[in-house]
Amino acid sequence: MKYSGWPEPGELVVGDVDEIADFGVFVDLDEYEDKRGLCHISEVASGWIKNVRDHVREGQTVVAKVLDVDESANQIDLSIKDVNEHQRKDKIQDWKNSQKADNWMLIALGEDVDDDRYTAVANALLVEFDSLYDAFEAAAISGEEALEEIDIDDDALDAIVTAARDNVSVPYVDVTGYVDLESTAPNGVDDVKAALEAAEGNGEVPDGVDLEVGYVGSPEYRIKVRAPNYKTAEDQLEAAAARAREAIEAAGGSGGFHRDRHEDDE
Repeated sequence: MKYSGWPEPGELVVGDVDEIADFGVFVDLDEYEDKRGLCHISEVASGWIKNVRDHVREGQTVVAKVLDVDESANQIDLSIKDVNEHQRKDKIQDWKNSQKADNWMLIALGEDVDDDRYTAVANALLVEFDSLYDAFEAAAISGEEALEEIDIDDDALDAIVTAARDNVSVPYVDVTGYVDLESTAPNGVDDVKAALEAAEGNGEVPDGVDLEVGYVGSPEYRIKVRAPNYKTAEDQLEAAAARAREAIEAAGGSGGFHRDRHEDDE
């Protein structure tokens, strides 16, 4: 997704060298629609420059700082020399992340999604996240829970979470589920406590997986799993719920598993 407006003075932009002249370099801005900037020869590199082509080449991707913008003249003045190596690397990484996120949006919403639909979903995500990449990363880690405050329809939410789970590489993912545990026996409290301990694994949880069981509101209890990948997290969540259900049923009680918290307890 490209911006339709203009960059701001002081902003770092990514562009491709389109044309090299004796007086400077023309750069097509990759992040803005139909925008082209000029980097004067004095702003290409520090010191005296004999030949601009010793410093840049046509087709090269560069990071430049916006010095000035004159919309009436359709002119954007750039500086390549004012960008240090650390800034250049960070900006290039952000740009690459933005391209990835744009591709994930198309995977989620469909290659033929119309501009209005794409823009509406993107803007809704950007209300809560600094970038689309951050939104997809959060969705890959925490699923629907990460997007619960986003004003998008259920179809878009489900599609984004699925695309994130399938395409975003993250160090870990979080999944959450709930179990209802009930016992009318005289020692029912102890039975429920034993079922919760069973859910925690009793040493059965593999290395690299964190499993936490917490109280929501009787008879509902939360199971949260953090694991290196989505499949492992889901498998461990279901296994924990099964252990709790088996333990409470073996004691004469009842148990059930569900993915969403009961609305009455919100």
